[in-house]
Amino acid sequence: MTLQTIELNPGADPVATIIVLHGLGADGTDFLPFGDEIDLSAIGPVRWLLPRAPVRPVTINGGHRMRAWYDILGPDLARREDEAGLRESFAQVHALIEREIARGVPARRIVLAGFSQGCAITLGAGLRCPQRLAGLAGMSGYLPLAERSGAERDATSQGLPVFLAHGRSDGVVPLARGAAARDALQQLGHPVEWHEYPMEHSVCMDEVAALRQWLLRVLA
Repeated sequence: MTLQTIELNPGADPVATIIVLHGLGADGTDFLPFGDEIDLSAIGPVRWLLPRAPVRPVTINGGHRMRAWYDILGPDLARREDEAGLRESFAQVHALIEREIARGVPARRIVLAGFSQGCAITLGAGLRCPQRLAGLAGMSGYLPLAERSGAERDATSQGLPVFLAHGRSDGVVPLARGAAARDALQQLGHPVEWHEYPMEHSVCMDEVAALRQWLLRVLA
């Protein structure tokens, strides 16, 4: 299934593409402001892709149907994972990356980013992507299928730079889950830029500013 995707296209051929994956029950429109707030004009015109997750029933929310990259089976995100849903979304994101490459943007000029559930898909799909990307950026999320990440990651992801940010008061995805993702990725040899902020499960302007600086570096 092809993902519905919102595009913010520059006035010229893009030199890079940033794909941002939203969180549970949200929508690609949540990150429309990023196109204005994150000024990347120093590297040239940039295309922003804001895909929308499929609508599916979510167990932890009483089976209510909403936009979700995968099902949440219960509060223990580590022990009860929707592996089939995760892998389906990994494949959909890979297809989106391949489409962008076909449109003329090299894989090494593509950044995959995401918030919460979108962060989980960013890290899971990014490590397994058969094309070398510019980097991965995760906000308020965690590493899914963590015990298999080392064995399943594609060789092209070796040393791929990662940006991770998390709120110290996050009651949805605890800070410890984000820190565990940081530690696991560092053990796999990824240079991880880590940020903590005095916030809950959200995004703050200091985080956006730090993300902008990281994007300028990995896309320089």
